[in-house]
Amino acid sequence: MPLRFRLRLVCAAIVLSAASAHCAVGAQQPDPSPDKLAESGIHHAPRTEHGYENNDGPLARGSVWKWRWNRWTHGLPPPPANGYAFPVDHPDVAWIKANRSDDTMTWIGHATALLQINGVNVITDPMFSERASPFTFAGPKRRVPPGLALDELPHIDVVLISHSHYDHLDTASVEALNAQPGGPPLFLVPLGIKDWLAKKGITNAQELDWGDETSVAGLDFWFVPATHWSARSLTDRNETLWGGWVLKTPAGAAHPVSVYFAGDTGYSNDFKRIGAAFGCVDLALIPVGAYEPRWFMGPQHVDPQQAVQIFEDVHAQKAIGIHWGTFELTDEALDEPPKKLAEATHEAGLPEDAFTVLHHGQMIRLDASADSHSTCSR
Repeated sequence: MPLRFRLRLVCAAIVLSAASAHCAVGAQQPDPSPDKLAESGIHHAPRTEHGYENNDGPLARGSVWKWRWNRWTHGLPPPPANGYAFPVDHPDVAWIKANRSDDTMTWIGHATALLQINGVNVITDPMFSERASPFTFAGPKRRVPPGLALDELPHIDVVLISHSHYDHLDTASVEALNAQPGGPPLFLVPLGIKDWLAKKGITNAQELDWGDETSVAGLDFWFVPATHWSARSLTDRNETLWGGWVLKTPAGAAHPVSVYFAGDTGYSNDFKRIGAAFGCVDLALIPVGAYEPRWFMGPQHVDPQQAVQIFEDVHAQKAIGIHWGTFELTDEALDEPPKKLAEATHEAGLPEDAFTVLHHGQMIRLDASADSHSTCSR
């Protein structure tokens, strides 16, 4: 048996026996086949008469009214320690627009990140509006401006959508990207969202189920499970799917890179399944905010400690915390997640730069990130 396959078998065994084990090999691992995904537990999403379900069963549902009442009576969330003056970096827009050679990631805010991989421009869950809401006058208000404005973006080739919630699927943002100069991007979306986009006049879309793969502009994309739910109204709960994305440069690429974008999720065995299927990833974008109170948010949003467990489950070489510092969605202070993440990474014995957060607008080069730790795609 060739060495690379023996290594993958060893890696899968480690994943299944110890969630915190790390797998790193010296050469790029083959892209997972449908059989490999199925063996790892990544299969098409279960659906019932009540809509799509999570792999590990329906979410526990607490009383939203109890949460809202407690939030109002206790004045939650508390303001950040230094007010809302979060540091915002100002990246070199001209360089970013011209870049076709360096692999980079720029955190724009919340779950929105610009990935420049192998000359392809990919954006995750684009959200540039002032409110995460169906209304312009009510709903969670943006506290920090986007690290890049819409007109500062390079031409976007691919848009990745994780699910239908307003802070992840924003009407004005996807309409603006669809109308970008040079032609629309391809929207890769979960099952059910293609029809929603079509009603907005966005027809350049492809929808995927869990475990489905597609190739776009020389990159390979897989839609993978998350533990969450979907809705945009009172009557469409779980009628569209939710999940995360794995993207990789093709086998034989001069600068191979793999990225995992977790989207929005609670903790479950999904991440061990992803780790077993893909072996490891160079960079993971993992949510670290919107977690309090745990009795209500726990099933649907991970806290920083669980985010570190995801980091270990998927065998990420480096991770950036997302889904914090932009909208006050839950009861923790807007600046709390990075502090809790630093405590969790310290408790896990991780290097200080293994799982960190960025300033809004901050860019990192992925080759530099991978060089600081053992690599899994080179």
